[in-house]
Amino acid sequence: MSFQDKVAWITGASSGIGEALAYALHDRGAKLILSSRRKNILEEVKEQCPGDPADVTILPLDLSETDKLPDKAQQALNIYGHIDYLFNNGGVSQRSKAINTDVDVMKRVLDINFLGSAVLAKEVLPSMIERKSGHIIVTSSVVGKFGTQLRSSYAASKHALHGYFDSLRQEVFNKNISISLVCPGFIKTNVTKNALEGNGEKHQKMGKGQQNGMTPAQFAEKLLPKIAKGKEEIYIGGMEIMGIYFQRFVPSLFHKILRKIDVT
Repeated sequence: MSFQDKVAWITGASSGIGEALAYALHDRGAKLILSSRRKNILEEVKEQCPGDPADVTILPLDLSETDKLPDKAQQALNIYGHIDYLFNNGGVSQRSKAINTDVDVMKRVLDINFLGSAVLAKEVLPSMIERKSGHIIVTSSVVGKFGTQLRSSYAASKHALHGYFDSLRQEVFNKNISISLVCPGFIKTNVTKNALEGNGEKHQKMGKGQQNGMTPAQFAEKLLPKIAKGKEEIYIGGMEIMGIYFQRFVPSLFHKILRKIDVT
């Protein structure tokens, strides 16, 4: 499988899944545009990509600043002239009961996880349609398929991604543009440490599931072959992935079990 000379724009590229995707795609010959808020960390990721420095470009952005994203998308398109793969991977999680979550926190989670990804996709879409080629990959979650305690806003944002990008897929099916929704299970990243509590502060604790999850590098190696095949919805993780099927076929039983599970 080769992504030789393909242009891949990755948000959330400074750590975790996004960073791992950067290395895996670079190893397969892709030209990269790396985005996140932290320019200095992006520079460190770029340094870990050997070869021609011109093949990796840094484009800092904040997904919550949705009014600035159209300009960022145009900058990204101007770098190599087009984008073959948009990896909408940037996001933030949440750890708080709904009743204790400030409205500002709810809005921030939705802006970053849903609206930011939707805006970037909308802005690169005309170029993909013109070229009759493109692939938009969206990092959702198993929580995009069902909700759990302490993740109400996070689950809402991921459910929104499925609604929006399922609809978009129907609209571009005849234009040679692919849409893939990716639902990771527990991946060993800092997603729970960086999750927002009800007052907006960082959770600063590693979740039990993340501690025992697969590494981001393992995840990336499992994901890219499925992307190359154009899979529309992708589930990667451990036993927690079975929750998607339990929810689908025995929802009442699944919800009873889920109420008793430690989801911290």
